[in-house]
Amino acid sequence: METVVLILMLLVSFSFVLKLTFQKVPVSISICGLCLLFIGLSTPFAIEQSSTQIQQWLQNSRLMLDTSVILFIDVFMQISFAVLSAQLMTAGKVRKTIIRTYRVLRLFPGLLIFPVLFYTVVQAVFSFPGVSFGIVGWSVAVVASSLIFLMSRLIKYLLPEKDIRLEILFLVNILIAMMGVIATVNGRTAVRGVSDINWDALLGVFTITLFGGLIGFLINKYSLNRIIKKINRL
Repeated sequence: METVVLILMLLVSFSFVLKLTFQKVPVSISICGLCLLFIGLSTPFAIEQSSTQIQQWLQNSRLMLDTSVILFIDVFMQISFAVLSAQLMTAGKVRKTIIRTYRVLRLFPGLLIFPVLFYTVVQAVFSFPGVSFGIVGWSVAVVASSLIFLMSRLIKYLLPEKDIRLEILFLVNILIAMMGVIATVNGRTAVRGVSDINWDALLGVFTITLFGGLIGFLINKYSLNRIIKKINRL
């Protein structure tokens, strides 16, 4: 479970940094400054946590389900941004509502990065015993915010093509959604399997599938014949 969550946090961090490549430099600096303030101000809460409490959070099914709601909202927003960006790049004229929605989604950096930053500062506090909590917290804040900004500029330099970055952002968020499902399930099954096979239901599904496939084949053949007749008339 810890491995799944760590992979999920890495994907979230990469998605966040990749999203910053679509921002202008002042906006990116502002978002990184917000991350810096969040880490620094959350340090007093981070020092109250413990490694066992973090483990309890990961094993709490209700908490993971609540977190999954935020996760899928974040994923939906990022995927919508990628789709709208591609539409604006390829389409001619678009409605003003689409342009306004695109601008709002572009400014939305993501919410999942904040739990990742909080987890990072908690781990940093445990890794440097004897050091002032304030120094550790603000040091992590400066380093993390600086890395986020520099990595976003580096990715934009290495991948100047906007369409490629949009594709990567789309695929990464699809992967985040899949990993979110795995992390949320946490070994539980929604439906318990049965050993007996319902032959009547199986036969019914097979009959419906066969009948539907036959109808589709006949309709397709009829459509092709009509097209061929029109071509022959020309």
